[in-house]
Amino acid sequence: MKKSLITIACAAVAPIAFAQTSTTVTEQTTSAPATTTTTSTTYEAGTVSTYTPGKTIVVKREHEGPVSFALGTAARVVNGAGQIVTAPLRAGQKVRVYYTGAGDTRVVERVQVEE
Repeated sequence: MKKSLITIACAAVAPIAFAQTSTTVTEQTTSAPATTTTTSTTYEAGTVSTYTPGKTIVVKREHEGPVSFALGTAARVVNGAGQIVTAPLRAGQKVRVYYTGAGDTRVVERVQVEE
């Protein structure tokens, strides 16, 4: 009798136990088109008004007023051949300050001392 009760109970539970549920997940991904950033290097030419190594340089332009540049750690001072200049700049020296960006976002790449 116990056997028949167990058999009936198993037969009643079997369809529920072996029933499978399925879940389908569809995921749609889109990618944004690649963007291209173009930067151009500009320069200002003039004579050095003031220079603080590693901090700032003020260049007096010939036809306009002076312009100040903040020198970052990547800015370097070079001569016309591209060699690093170790001597500090002096007031009155002719230079070209090469930078990217505009206004307050200018980043100085190099200061070239003109002979």
